[in-house]
Amino acid sequence: MGEHTAPQFPQEIIDEYAALGVDLPALFSAGHLGERMGVRILEASAERVVGTMPVEGNTQPYGLLHGGASAVLAETLGSVGSMLHGGPSKVAVGVDLNCTHHRGVRSGLITGTATPVHRGRSTATYEIVLTDEHDKRVCTARLTCLLRDAPAPEAA
Repeated sequence: MGEHTAPQFPQEIIDEYAALGVDLPALFSAGHLGERMGVRILEASAERVVGTMPVEGNTQPYGLLHGGASAVLAETLGSVGSMLHGGPSKVAVGVDLNCTHHRGVRSGLITGTATPVHRGRSTATYEIVLTDEHDKRVCTARLTCLLRDAPAPEAA
């Protein structure tokens, strides 16, 4: 579905993970589902995550953007924010996703922006706003992730 774009992480986040031996930009992707759907992460920090997804290839039988596709983009962006908030010692696991679809879209590129509503020790909640190419709101989503302790690294 096009050229892969590496997510843009703030340098201090890259350095934090690099100190633990983790190449964060190489490690992170939108996952297999996100890649099949053409999800691209453009900007990522605990304060704001921005990504895009094409409408083409992600439609329902009436030719409109599928609500489930909107949910995939929203959960991906909110999960990245939660992961970055939790830091390298935590794993973010989605436990609640709510999406309200405001308008149909037949073509173009959808942009999602995730911003935190709550960032605690054990949970993180993000609001994700999806807009079309005319900056009209397509969907508003809310994702809550449980922040679990990351598994201990395996000895080599």
